[in-house]
Amino acid sequence: MKAIINTDASNTISKIDNRIYGSFIEQLGRAVYTGIYQPAHSEADEEGFRKDVIKAVKSLHVPLIRYPGGNFLSQYKWEDGIGPKDQRPTRLDIAWRELETNQFGLHEFMHWSKKVGAVPNMAVNLGTRGIQEAADLVEYCNFPSGTKLSDLRVKNGDPKPFAIKTWCLGNEMDGPWEIGTKTASEYAHLANETAKAMKQVDDSIELVACGSSSLDNPTFGTWEETVLDECYDNVDYLSLHRYYGYYGDDDPTELDNFLAKNEDLDQFISGVVAMCDAVQARKRSSKQINLSFDEWNVWYHSNDADTKIKPWQVGPHLLEDVYNFEDALLVGSLLMTLLKHADRVKIACLAQLVNVIAPIMTDTDGGVWLQSIYYPFMQMATYGHGVVLNSSVDVPTYNSRQFKNVPLMDSVTIYNKDANELIVFAENKSQRENADLSINPTGFDIDHIVEATQFYGYDVKADNRDGKMAIRPLTSVELTGENISAKLEPLSWNMIRMAVK
Repeated sequence: MKAIINTDASNTISKIDNRIYGSFIEQLGRAVYTGIYQPAHSEADEEGFRKDVIKAVKSLHVPLIRYPGGNFLSQYKWEDGIGPKDQRPTRLDIAWRELETNQFGLHEFMHWSKKVGAVPNMAVNLGTRGIQEAADLVEYCNFPSGTKLSDLRVKNGDPKPFAIKTWCLGNEMDGPWEIGTKTASEYAHLANETAKAMKQVDDSIELVACGSSSLDNPTFGTWEETVLDECYDNVDYLSLHRYYGYYGDDDPTELDNFLAKNEDLDQFISGVVAMCDAVQARKRSSKQINLSFDEWNVWYHSNDADTKIKPWQVGPHLLEDVYNFEDALLVGSLLMTLLKHADRVKIACLAQLVNVIAPIMTDTDGGVWLQSIYYPFMQMATYGHGVVLNSSVDVPTYNSRQFKNVPLMDSVTIYNKDANELIVFAENKSQRENADLSINPTGFDIDHIVEATQFYGYDVKADNRDGKMAIRPLTSVELTGENISAKLEPLSWNMIRMAVK
């Protein structure tokens, strides 16, 4: 199979907002307790944070982390998680039917985020709470001092404001599973009034309004229109959520269809962009609403097991999908699809980060192990910075049960001016054929190959519990004049970094 990438320095999509490599921590299952926070663990630091987890998160290069939810958010009182720990209440988490001890709260999250090198994407409860509680949280976090709430933050150990920039106005508010589900008009009015109040406290913040919680919800489309009609002037982003797996009539051996599901993501993003722009046109507004894809991942392995979990535990084993190699390939394609929409997708959050549908797993009495999906995400978050180029790709296509004209090779090309590098990420989806790749850059003077790697050679159903998965050198890359060639193995994830003179 021949695959040709023609790329031109003058033909760009957008500069990448690094927040597109964000992630998500929710007080759910073992994400927090025995995940990022375990004071009794041998790896715990002075604040109870697991140092082995901090190291793994830092290696993933996640720049932004959404917190505290998720479904958990819609019944959460942020005040329960501040102040002396021996005075914090234990409460029923009625979203996930767990016990929440509140030993990990706002200050702990802010301190931990700083240690892993990430900024917060804070969410406010618009399920069971409202305008005043949200405005109070902004005051507590961002106001310097001299008021009751800002002085309480100082008293609780953080004299400097947290200066949180990005805030989510609730979570999945049209979802029937959500505590405090709203109609579109109910949510639109509440979100708009909350946005106004929050920006009165701090007019530098950016706000994310909830889009429909699922493309499959009957509310999808009309929800976005109703919400944006009312909130347009006071919000900056609209959220999208989407998960992928073997669902419904899917056959778990139907690999060609599974690996094509990024086509659904592409259509989804384009559709929501069209909705945003239709409202903009109708309002005759010069303001553009961008997208925050603040929940996305593969998620299907744990669905049956979770129904057997006994309720009202602290940190139960919930949503602990063990990912295999085919999941990693799909995550790689989903990431490339997000980047191809970098002109409108400015924030994205892999859901989630530790233990719960996550790239990083912990053993309660042991160490950390990395899932298969860790590897493509880590490479893109580490090296995928700069400008996305609008490349022309010539590659054969195939038809699967759900999708037509699916490229047998997914790719994205990025120019990082700061590093003087041209970077190509490419995934060969063919189950049998090598991809003979030719990269033809125009407007770039390629000096040498900096690095070429492949993630390849594993059974599609194999996972990484044995720790044997690794990214290895791609030795077939050659630079001849200005042309770069490589042989990509079947079912492989690849990265080629080229130095530009």
